[in-house]
Amino acid sequence: MLQSNNAIKNIDLSIIIINWNTKQLLMDCLASIYKTVRDISFELIVVDNGSTDGSVEAVSAKYPGVIIILNSSNQGFARANNAAMKNMHGKYALLLNSDTLVKESSLEKLFACMEQHPESGMCGPQLLNADGSKQNSVGEFPTLVTAFLSKTLAHLLVPRAPQKMSRTKHSDFQGPLAVECIIGACMMVRKTSIDAVGMLDEDYFFLYEETDWCLRMQKSGWLVFYLPDAEIVHLDGQSMKNINVRARTEAWRSRYLFFKKSLNLSPMAWKGLLLLGFVQNAYHFIAYSTLNLITLFFLKRLRRRWYLFAYLLVWHVRGRPDAMGIQR
Repeated sequence: MLQSNNAIKNIDLSIIIINWNTKQLLMDCLASIYKTVRDISFELIVVDNGSTDGSVEAVSAKYPGVIIILNSSNQGFARANNAAMKNMHGKYALLLNSDTLVKESSLEKLFACMEQHPESGMCGPQLLNADGSKQNSVGEFPTLVTAFLSKTLAHLLVPRAPQKMSRTKHSDFQGPLAVECIIGACMMVRKTSIDAVGMLDEDYFFLYEETDWCLRMQKSGWLVFYLPDAEIVHLDGQSMKNINVRARTEAWRSRYLFFKKSLNLSPMAWKGLLLLGFVQNAYHFIAYSTLNLITLFFLKRLRRRWYLFAYLLVWHVRGRPDAMGIQR
């Protein structure tokens, strides 16, 4: 169900936020937007994925101008964002996590970058931790080596991979910089590129949606930019902190889907990919079982890792059921 005031036509930016039981994070995010965005016109669209924490009521009471799309259940990141993009009026869409805080002039800088570079399909900022330190804000398209081998073994086989993945965390760049993909916590996307390439793939429920989108953008001739001068605080993972194990199953499900699509796998190759994932999780399960036996299951961190890989192994054996993932 869609609740809105009269739609504003021909605005600069449609800011889209997906919410699922993150009331306080959402309210803080909205407050940061209204406090910092002054020089561009915008509409705010909140898509609520069946929250039960009073999020919708709080937003409606404090920010009556916000457009709210109500879902009766958790529709996932891609489907929820697509519902908003189908109703947007902006020249650009800004996909923004509820666990973010917008810093002064950041959205104006992203907007100016997109205006100055008509070849850009999307642009992302520098993400910051709460203490102001940098987070990784860009990525490379995953390969079978980086996605299905341990980081140690991947480093031995592809020595430059870890350095590339952390480049925005440990380096200073002058922007904008063309990159392979940006992090989905904050993405400004051109409406005309959305019309040309299509929206997010709704087969993804959680994670890899933006990676898939960036790949499709670039295959269609659009560039993806990273703008280090624009900064957004990302309280990384706060919206998912209570469902880590279930979130990891969804990450594996999306990982399989990405490679199935991007590599156009045959049925036999698909079975081989699933076997490779099973073997990787079995290796970690055996390793953490050994470490826990040595330490008599005394260390909480080791116990949690052992439980995680045990859960993932059971998920694989049971045929990767939705019921073991994030609540739909």
